[in-house]
This record gives sequence, C-alpha cells and structure tokens, in this order.
Amino acid sequence: MAIKSRFAVSMGDVFPHGAFVVSEVEPVRDFDKSSAGRPVQQLDKETGLPVWSVSVLDADPEARRADKTVAVKIAATQQPVPPEAAAGLPFRPVEFDGLTVTPYVAENGGRPRVAYSLRATGMRAPGGHGSKPSPRQANQDAA
Repeated sequence: MAIKSRFAVSMGDVFPHGAFVVSEVEPVRDFDKSSAGRPVQQLDKETGLPVWSVSVLDADPEARRADKTVAVKIAATQQPVPPEAAAGLPFRPVEFDGLTVTPYVAENGGRPRVAYSLRATGMRAPGGHGSKPSPRQANQDAA
C-alpha cells in the first residue's frame, strides 16, 4: 500500500466556513541547522523550497476554542503575500492552493492524541484566479 505522509485535501474540506489570515507570513526556522545569531530557514523536504508560516482563524462557529487558530505552512520561493483585508473586517479572508494535511501523534499531558499539520503551495483571496469550488460550494451554487 502506497500511503504518503501528506494527503491532498480541498479548502472546503478543511475550512468549510472559510478562513482568515490573522498573522504576518514568517519564515519557518530550521532548528537543526540554525545557531545562535545565525537563523536558517527550513526547506520543504519534498520540493526543496523555503517554508513560510501564517496563522489562520477557522471561521467554523462550532470549532473548539483550541482549534480556532491553526498554522499553515507554505512552501514557496518568495515570501507569500496575504490577500487584502475585506472592507469593514480586521481579518483577511484567504484560500489556500495545493493544501495538504499530515496527521501525527502528539503528546498532551502524557496522553497521546492525533494532531494535524497543514501545508500549502500558495494563498490567495477567495474566489481568486484558479479557484475551484469545494464540493459543498458547488452543491450550494447548483441549488
């Protein structure tokens, strides 16, 4: 059985109610290669591209408090630029291209739990160029 560590997912699968950028896009530090006063940016193991991180607010009203804000790592040559803020909102709506999820086991107070790491190849404003509606959005549009 050929199971990879990363699974491709759609934006609608992960963020069915949408998502909002709530931080700056920052380089992810490679702790193994960095030293005091000499930070080294992490490179993606599959593509060799620099890895960036952005915090995202999940707009799902039923999401648990601890799950409301997640980090999405983006492998890209240049620092990704978040979409513009929506009029009247302090946050910037966002969609991710090439979204993948990697499950892993994390310790929480000595108790193991399944956690997830999110990665993408890019980010853009919702409905932007190259946007594909999620199955949920397509069904709503057809109704």
